[in-house]
Amino acid sequence: MKLADRMNRIMIETAFEVLVKARALEAQGKSIIHLEIGEPDFDSPAHVLSAGKKALDEGWTHYGPTQGYPELRDSIARHVSKTRGIQVGPEHVSVVPGGKPILFFPMLALLDVGDEVIYPNPGFPIYESMIGFCGAKPVPIPLVESRDFSFDLNVLKDSITDKTKMLILNSPQNPTGGVIPADDIRAIADMVRERDIIVLSDEIYSRIYYGDEAPLSIASLPDMQEKTIILDGFSKIYAMTGWRLGYGVMPLWLVDSVNKLMVNSNSCTASFTQRAGIAALDGPQDEANAMVAEFHRRRDVFCDGLNTIPGFSCRKPQGAFYAFPNITGTGKGSKQLADELLYQAGVASLSGTAFGSYGEGYLRFSYANSLENLMEAVERIRRFMVR
Repeated sequence: MKLADRMNRIMIETAFEVLVKARALEAQGKSIIHLEIGEPDFDSPAHVLSAGKKALDEGWTHYGPTQGYPELRDSIARHVSKTRGIQVGPEHVSVVPGGKPILFFPMLALLDVGDEVIYPNPGFPIYESMIGFCGAKPVPIPLVESRDFSFDLNVLKDSITDKTKMLILNSPQNPTGGVIPADDIRAIADMVRERDIIVLSDEIYSRIYYGDEAPLSIASLPDMQEKTIILDGFSKIYAMTGWRLGYGVMPLWLVDSVNKLMVNSNSCTASFTQRAGIAALDGPQDEANAMVAEFHRRRDVFCDGLNTIPGFSCRKPQGAFYAFPNITGTGKGSKQLADELLYQAGVASLSGTAFGSYGEGYLRFSYANSLENLMEAVERIRRFMVR
């Protein structure tokens, strides 16, 4: 039996591969500091855990509506309306198990063979994977270190063609931690506003930022809400990765198609996790805010430490919880150095090339780990590089 050709176009997420290798080394008795996986090292907030337990006790263990429970969609709509400065109703919201379906379903619904999709590179690897799987053409735009890993707007403008169907934005960004400046977001909106292009705005890290102002959502600009799909969820800001709870906010004309794909694949999102989601959004935000403050502290200390290592140069990210140091000064390739650090130094990281070809010359470290472990990782890397 031969696999379908489409399976040759689907890719993997390297973070989980490296995690398996790191766990295997630990099983052999080796000490590994895990900086490879993009997962907060905090527990879900106490009131979220309580809501989940209560929901289980109350019998929220059965099928729910495909689009999500109205109460959760209402909470999401109020949250998005407030944080993005737009008017969103529960009818615009689709609740899904994790964030990835809001990449996959809209692409399946919108892309035909020959369509072009512009996306950031280095970027979340599932972007390119899903574009190719749908039969469309991935058009990578390099993120420029000198612009704090934002787009070169001239390159972006020149990449838009009559075949461009979708533009993917991710701010704050994985893997670089870059935030697209507000003026650049406005310029991008001007490029696409009058074109038949939809924007898929991946805002999963929208509340993990270190500046005075929240990153600007392109959906908040004039005439852009009807042309934008917002991807967000609970995994990062509420440390709820295992709950598998995400959502999309989109134009009404797209909602039915996303619901059809949802019912054909997952039926619905788990009912008890949705009750926990309501508690997360409507309840106290103290634990989430404290987590962001701790990430900020770790960022400063860890990046300062990386900058003391020979051959490393690390800009401080403006959001998310990833450091993306330039390692060209080491004379080693990204994959080579990532492997050496794992097997010889006991530090698990990801090669920049795990996020696309323009990631060559960089490594990604998640600083979602204790400050003690982060500083030990710096010392292990330093000893290895000196040796």
